[in-house]
Amino acid sequence: MFAKKKDTSAPVALAPLEPSRAPAAQAAAAAPVARPKPASMIAQGVTIKGDVVGDSELHLDCVVLGDIRVGKLILGPNSRVEGSVTALVVEIHGNVLGSVTAQAVRLYGTSRVDGDITHEQLAMETGAEFQGRSLKFQRPAPVAPSAVPQMQQTAPAYGA
Repeated sequence: MFAKKKDTSAPVALAPLEPSRAPAAQAAAAAPVARPKPASMIAQGVTIKGDVVGDSELHLDCVVLGDIRVGKLILGPNSRVEGSVTALVVEIHGNVLGSVTAQAVRLYGTSRVDGDITHEQLAMETGAEFQGRSLKFQRPAPVAPSAVPQMQQTAPAYGA
């Protein structure tokens, strides 16, 4: 009733395509594609003595005895940092003994921060412990053009 028909046609050989790209397409193909940098992760049981510096995302669940300066920092529940933290975004599940400076800071319920937090945005979950000052970034006030037009200085005319 349902029988599969056999294909009796001969296979067609395809010729390879000639590389006839437009110059813009060649330039786009030659340019490297910007890929997001993968996050670096350091697990529990590791102790880092010294500063940690980078521009990408960093996930830590370890002990850091030094300052941290990265693009984005996520501190796991077993993490402990004794030093200052500077990043664009900081998410804290663990402990920080030192100052935190970031545009956006989020303290989760298991976090404990003992130090000042300088931020644009600060979010705290119930259970988070924070001992220190919350300091909002001070953006410079926009310079308004002078409302009073400047008077032109002219040299006094002395009669002749």
